[in-house]
Parts: sequence; structure tokens; C-alpha cells
Amino acid sequence: MTTTRIAFIGGGNMATSLIAGLIADGYAPETIQAADPNPERRDLLRSRYGVRTFADNIDAVNGADTVVVCVKPQLAKQVCAEIGDAVAARAPLVISVMAGVPEQAMQRWLGGALPLVRAMPNTPAMVQTGAIGLHASPEVGDEGRNRAETILRAVGLTRWVASEAQIDAVTALSGSGPAYFFLFMEALEDAGVALGLDAETARLLTIQTALGAAKMAVESEDPPGRLRERVTSPGGTTERALEHLLKADLHALMKRAARAAHDRAVDISRSLAEQS
Repeated sequence: MTTTRIAFIGGGNMATSLIAGLIADGYAPETIQAADPNPERRDLLRSRYGVRTFADNIDAVNGADTVVVCVKPQLAKQVCAEIGDAVAARAPLVISVMAGVPEQAMQRWLGGALPLVRAMPNTPAMVQTGAIGLHASPEVGDEGRNRAETILRAVGLTRWVASEAQIDAVTALSGSGPAYFFLFMEALEDAGVALGLDAETARLLTIQTALGAAKMAVESEDPPGRLRERVTSPGGTTERALEHLLKADLHALMKRAARAAHDRAVDISRSLAEQS
């Protein structure tokens, strides 16, 4: 499908999901290489997907047109400094999927103003249904943006944001978002059990209901508010339940929760940016 050579630095769950998605989209395994210090991880990537693997990050970067950095944020400075010379020699597109690591800090650690795309995926990317926010540094041209979007689209929906600061909003919304839905599902399961259902029945009905509601939202042109209205009969059971949720001001509670997540993301970014 492409002659672009992609190097993954870090072979954890997110890198594995991206590799699986790319190969499913038609990328040839020989165009993908990955570095990870764990030999078992390298063996898994090599045997399952047929990609080239390396113990050394620099070996993986050599010859790559795109470098995807998928290590833990606290390792970002160390890894970027390690591969900096190899990256500078070829000036590939660099894609960061590390939460909280600012673009300027990464470029500083890499040794120059290289084309960099910062991506904020969420955990459903591991099952190819992620929601991924993207922001490009000024050095990224149209071709680089298209390439980054193609790579990340292998694991879900992608949306570009206008400023890097908005990545913190993406973190609060979709990055942390799966946990919000899991919490609501957990509460709904508990409510079902309290009403007399056995735990397994409550769990399965909750999961299927969440799946069905999400599918309706995806396939409908109507916003969620309109969909809610359509399933709320006047004087019915749904209306009675929603009265309690609205009385608790669920919208305001959700805004406060998202703001807390956003502010924490900002704090983390500042802390990482201050690393010299």
C-alpha cells in the first residue's frame, strides 16, 4: 500500500494496536519496524505481525520516514535524547502518542524544530474504535498531516485541533472519557441489581444498552439531545428517571469533572515541559 517506512519506539499496547490496524489497512509488514527492550514483546510483534523488531531504538529509527514515539511520558526525555542524532540526520515526521508531553519539549530533546504531530488517543484505540485528537507543529506540511492522519486512523476516528492547548481538552473529553462511561455503566449495573436482577443479567443488559445507544448516535444525524427526546415519552418511565438525573444537574457535574481532568492535564504538561 505504501513505501513509507514507519518506526515505532516502544512496543506496548498502543503501538501494537497501531501496527495491527496498519497491517489490516494494507501496510506491508516489511515497511514497519519497532523497538522495545522487552524480548518477549519483540517476539510477539515479530511472530504475530511479521514486522522487524529491534532492542535498540536507534536501529529502529535508521531509514524511517515516520517515527512514532509510544513510550511512557516519564521516559520521553531520555528516549528523545537517545534517538535525537538519528532523527536529525533524516528529519522524519515524528508522531507522539505520549500523554502530556508538549511539542516544544519534544523538539528540544530531539535537538531541533522537526515536524511533529502530537496525538491523544484513548484506550478504545486498542480495539480499533478509538477517538484521537491531533495537532501538528508549524513544521508539518500537508503531506505530513495526511500521513499522520492515515496512521492514526488505523485505530479509530481522528480530529485535528487548531491549537496544542486544545489537546488538553481532548484529554479531558475523549482521553479520560471511556472511564466516565464505564462509571455510568457500573452505576447502572448496580441499579439493576438493586431492582432484583442477578449481576450477570444486569451487566449484559447494561453493556448491550450502551452499545446500542452508541450505535444509534453514530448512525443518526440527530444530536444526542434529540435522540434522548425521541426515547422519552411524556409521563413515561424514562421521563421519570431523567427527572432525577436532571435535578442532580448532570450537565454541570460533567463540566466540573471534565474541567478537573483538563486542569490536571495542563499541570502534567507543565511539569514535563520544565524538564531541562
